[in-house]
Amino acid sequence: MEMFQYDFIQRAFIAGTAVALITPILGLLLILRRQSLLSDTLSHISLAGVALGLLLQWNPTYTTLLVVVVASVLIEYLRMVYQHYSEVSIAMMMAGGMAVALVLMNLSRNASAIKIDQFLFGSIVLISSHEVKLLITLAVAVVLLYVIFRKPLYVMSFDEATAHTAGLPIKLMSILFSVITGVAISIMMPIVGALLVSALIVIPAATAIKVSKNFTQAIIIGIIINVIGIYTGLTASYHWDTPPGASITLGFLILFLLVTFYDTMSKRMKREKYKETPEVHKPLDHKMYK
Repeated sequence: MEMFQYDFIQRAFIAGTAVALITPILGLLLILRRQSLLSDTLSHISLAGVALGLLLQWNPTYTTLLVVVVASVLIEYLRMVYQHYSEVSIAMMMAGGMAVALVLMNLSRNASAIKIDQFLFGSIVLISSHEVKLLITLAVAVVLLYVIFRKPLYVMSFDEATAHTAGLPIKLMSILFSVITGVAISIMMPIVGALLVSALIVIPAATAIKVSKNFTQAIIIGIIINVIGIYTGLTASYHWDTPPGASITLGFLILFLLVTFYDTMSKRMKREKYKETPEVHKPLDHKMYK
């Protein structure tokens, strides 16, 4: 195709493939742990990292990594402090992150030279070869960690009390999981933007859950949904000059609606088929009365 003649398009599709391997695993674990808003919080906090990079005239990718990793640790600490009100940590960090980002953007003189909306809504032109390598490395690391620690992660996601009783280091695992999620968000942000990067993590996993029967199947279906949505979104972004993050998110939403419609109709057909099936009565065993 014509668009693959450009290097930035090639980098975008390679990065999208790496993202498709990362987000189903993170998204599924976040949903099972009832922490779907964590990705949205970290994506908003990542703007503070971008603003810090602009202020210090450093590469925004590295400052975003630093800020998001620190924020991930703080969120887990606050979640442990407010054990019965875990949403408090997310609300506090989201508000604090956005406040810091706005103040730093106002102080930065470079904010006018570099378009902030590229980090807000994403731009396939922003993706560098170095960031592609980071995404590939992160994808390999996330897949390997999932394969190795699949059972402990499964137990921790469903019941932390049971995992703690089994001797698993819950606090360390939670912190590392939040840090990995933050690193993934900070690296993916140039593709889809800070405002929509959480959709890349949550929507495909939520869609896969509706049609999957087990943990592994949900991840495989999630990867397929990610590949379809990302490729379609990037292609639409190139041809129609739309923001890649918005295009990818709309693709995911369309897939979610299609899957939901299919799941609803299939369940309805099964119920109707069950109602129409006449009851089959087994003949009585006369020997039992003798």
